[in-house]
Amino acid sequence: MDLICDVRLSDSPFVDTIWRSHSESRAASFLSMADSHWGMVVTRHRGRSTLTVRGPETKATPSLSLEDADLLGILFKPGAFMPGLPPQMVMDRRDLDLPQSTTRTFRLNSSAWEFPNYENADTFVAWLAKDGLLAFDPVVGDALGGQQPETSVRTVQRRFLQATGLTQGAMYQIDRARDAVILLKQGVSILDTVDQAGYFDQPHLTRSLKRLIGLTPAQIINQNRPERLSFLYKTVPADEARIKEPGRNNVVNIPKL
Repeated sequence: MDLICDVRLSDSPFVDTIWRSHSESRAASFLSMADSHWGMVVTRHRGRSTLTVRGPETKATPSLSLEDADLLGILFKPGAFMPGLPPQMVMDRRDLDLPQSTTRTFRLNSSAWEFPNYENADTFVAWLAKDGLLAFDPVVGDALGGQQPETSVRTVQRRFLQATGLTQGAMYQIDRARDAVILLKQGVSILDTVDQAGYFDQPHLTRSLKRLIGLTPAQIINQNRPERLSFLYKTVPADEARIKEPGRNNVVNIPKL
């Protein structure tokens, strides 16, 4: 069975979804799918808590879960980023574990922060933004929403890459592949998935899923396959994400972490 988690939407203009999960009583391998979002993950394992900043993933990667661990994840919207820790620094599993201060706190920007939980994660994010540790570039939302930002194409590309760690084309490919997996797991045929997800043909779909998901379409629909996939949450569409953009200012410059 693929990994499962509880997911809820967030009222925060910076956050896409918040999720939580409890791992099995033994370590288990799985395929970590490509993901266009960056996030924070709190892991509670054997009495120790760790907050990890995790960037986007541009390919499928074999991974191993901890045994009997509680996990909390905050998945940020495209355009939200930490200027002192841009996504490029932590993408493709170059995760950063922030130093623990006490059993209940970790250190960030020379201050002690209490580990968030599933219920107060929105408040935690609001405090990050209030302290200037989290910024939002509205150019990303405009680009994803099909609007023409009031700046040059080159500037849009640069700011998009700075805020997300990805080009707009790479983000589209990753999100399309994850949407295709959702369709296949819902029982949509491979040929209909090609059409609904916007692929040229079945070989195009197969190549994309093999690289970004780690499995072919036939393997994904095989309920007896041994390979397990990472959490498959349905993120908020770009046009909906733009409704709650936190302001229309340019990128915020803040001190490094």
